[in-house]
Amino acid sequence: MSFFSNFQSDKCPGTINGNPLNGMCEKVCIQAQKIFDACIKQVQLENYTLTVSSFTPANPTYPLTFISMRSTNAGATLTNVSVDRLADKQGCARVQATVNIPVEVVYTDANGAEGVAAATISVSEDVLLFVPAPSIMPYKVVAEASAVSAEGTFNSETETFTVNSCVSIILKIAIDVEILVPSYGYCAIPPAQDYSKEVCAGFFELPLYPQGRSCNCK
Repeated sequence: MSFFSNFQSDKCPGTINGNPLNGMCEKVCIQAQKIFDACIKQVQLENYTLTVSSFTPANPTYPLTFISMRSTNAGATLTNVSVDRLADKQGCARVQATVNIPVEVVYTDANGAEGVAAATISVSEDVLLFVPAPSIMPYKVVAEASAVSAEGTFNSETETFTVNSCVSIILKIAIDVEILVPSYGYCAIPPAQDYSKEVCAGFFELPLYPQGRSCNCK
């Protein structure tokens, strides 16, 4: 089982029933990333050129046929970050950055073998965000991003892919802080429930011997 699979305890995450003060026992200092401001931007990139590398398996036979593309778990990075505070809007700043999104391209080669390759989508952002006043602990601009594509072609001359991609980007102004929060104490961790396909469930539920009345054969 887990927190959300029939584990009944008042010491686990979930919906609060009744008075939320019941069970609250202390104030806890936790280390967290405080988000001062954030915004999301969703764009559709048309005919975007992907330069691919790190082929798996190596040395595919050209030409390649595009299957799909999606972002990886590596996370987006920012380059060319610029923050300019606005004199006419207190607390606001113009934030410019290039968001680099690592992606994985799935393809088949000329022999029909499926493979994957790495690439990067780069998107320029120019937005307005609230930026906190100067402090000992500096703020930072961070990003989360996701990209996906089901349409693409391979360019044999340049050995690149051209794709139409849907991209979602969240830009944040954040500071790593120690923050005081109310607490109900430590979580009660439920025991794990092993996954099973239960392929024998129907068979094991059968009676050991068939049910039926006995007969008196003469």
